[in-house]
Amino acid sequence: MSKQAEFAVILKMNALFADLGTDELQRLSNLCHTQHLTAGEVLFQKGDPGDAFFGVRRGQVRIETGAPDGSRLTLNFMGPGDMFGEIAVLDGQSRTADATAGETTELFVLRREDFVAFLERDPKVAIKIIELLCQRVRWQSERMEESMLQPLPVRLARRLCALAADYGSEVHISQEQLGVFVGAARESVNRQLQSWRKDGILDLQRGRIILQNMTNLTGIARND
Repeated sequence: MSKQAEFAVILKMNALFADLGTDELQRLSNLCHTQHLTAGEVLFQKGDPGDAFFGVRRGQVRIETGAPDGSRLTLNFMGPGDMFGEIAVLDGQSRTADATAGETTELFVLRREDFVAFLERDPKVAIKIIELLCQRVRWQSERMEESMLQPLPVRLARRLCALAADYGSEVHISQEQLGVFVGAARESVNRQLQSWRKDGILDLQRGRIILQNMTNLTGIARND
């Protein structure tokens, strides 16, 4: 399979492009090129121009931001098949976070000028983007409601289940980063994880969480 064909598959899995036909996906994927990053290499920094969006062919990219105390907080992990950076490309504004390769990484890259020209030729994609942005607004509203109304175990279980869906049962994330995701102090997150460790739901290693009982964790996430 050619690299362009692989990118077409990634595009098809993304809600933004899921309704496009084979010919449309092929035309769009033909506009991409690839970029290689070494572990720790910075792809872009907060404030950089939003001049492209990316699909991960192999490797991992961390979306990060700086904390007031000078430390780094990971907001998200992007692995093979994931796309990111589309919002800055759509509005032409600057990046809102940093992106750094967590390991040797190869990316598909689609530049803004090429993508905008494609949208002008095919308004179906533009309509789909409007729908996606509306979905994101709804998602943000749900997360805000969840952070205010759902107890910490439910929020934490949902985040771990989401990470497991992307990266499997061994999740590489710190407890501080988990706290940022769920809106809780690291100490509160640690107490809950230690409780689940005693119950055999998970195990804790340095910088890793090993999920051992997804059935129980999923039940907690559903607030059963």
